[in-house]
Amino acid sequence: MLGYTLKRIMLAIITIFLVLLITFFTMHAVPGGPFTKEKAPSPAVQAVLESRFNLDKPLWEQFLLYIGNFFQGDAGVSLKNGREVGDIISEGVGTSLTLGLLGALVAIVIGVTLGIVAAVNRNRWPDRLVIFLTTLFVSVPSFVLATVLLYIFATKLNWFPIWTAAKPNYFLPVISLSMYPMAYITRMTKSSMLDVLGEDYIRTAQAKGVSAPVIFFKHALRNGILPIITYLGPMLAYTITGSMVVETVFTINGMGRAFVQSIMNRDYPLIMACTIILAFAMVFMNLICDLIYKVVDPRIRFE
Repeated sequence: MLGYTLKRIMLAIITIFLVLLITFFTMHAVPGGPFTKEKAPSPAVQAVLESRFNLDKPLWEQFLLYIGNFFQGDAGVSLKNGREVGDIISEGVGTSLTLGLLGALVAIVIGVTLGIVAAVNRNRWPDRLVIFLTTLFVSVPSFVLATVLLYIFATKLNWFPIWTAAKPNYFLPVISLSMYPMAYITRMTKSSMLDVLGEDYIRTAQAKGVSAPVIFFKHALRNGILPIITYLGPMLAYTITGSMVVETVFTINGMGRAFVQSIMNRDYPLIMACTIILAFAMVFMNLICDLIYKVVDPRIRFE
């Protein structure tokens, strides 16, 4: 177990480094730059700006300088407003973390519940209703759903207030963020439960007279939930750091919105900082889910 964990941590470090390497050289390969505007500065001013932020150095040297500074706690300053990147991230990460965790919780609870309902009522009207809803939410992009919810329930009906920094309201953003993963978890839960309910040991338990609730919750659900755990890693990383579109639609001052703006502004230090957080969240969540496997099913052996 310890050896497996250490191996995964080393692979995670290598993965994050490769993501940073690819991101760094790709964003510099795109034509233009952070100081390219409709009214561009004079060549002398641009040369001073590039020297100030080390953009006049070779790319490999810029990369090594950034990595060295980052591991010393210096994520650099924004090329657009001169603020510390660490301050920008710290202002938005709390909001994004809350929004993402709430979205993940809603997706898991509703998704697993609907998946169980669909599996138990296979080919009956509850199953057909669940299939219709999951197909709908999988097909509708999050930015479309967010826009529709904002227009109907916040603008027209005034049931929920529009998001403000003074009075944040998480209901509509959480619903917008959670519907796609909820639909995916519902389908996965239904498929997994149907496979498990058809196994020989379930039929043996039924033949021995074991009660239906014990069969379902103690045997079927415990084994049927394993594929959902596999999906939880990337889903949690997506909901926590991937709420860029939802934050933009609801004008939420979170890390996702800062990431979108950094890409549009070609703000290299902010792009790199957001990428590091996203990559770390993805590999960390996957590692945690792999370890949860062992708790749910002690028969699993790590190598």
